Amino acid sequence: MTKAELEARIVALEAEVARLRAIVEKPAEPEEPWWEKYAGSWANDPDFDEAMRLGREYRESLRPKMPKIRKSKA
Repeated sequence: MTKAELEARIVALEAEVARLRAIVEKPAEPEEPWWEKYAGSWANDPDFDEAMRLGREYRESLRPKMPKIRKSKA
């Protein structure tokens, strides 16, 4: 490889390193939380309300049942 070829290769490598460095050192833009994209999208949707009701009913069915306390007649 000639000296001119080596110099051309070094120039190309330095340009590539500069391009990659610009990508890596670029300040990251704050990303919007995933849930903000969907917040409110089901407002006033009866199907969503029904799904929430069924989910709540299911979760409540998993809770241990408390024994009923009898009131004494005194």
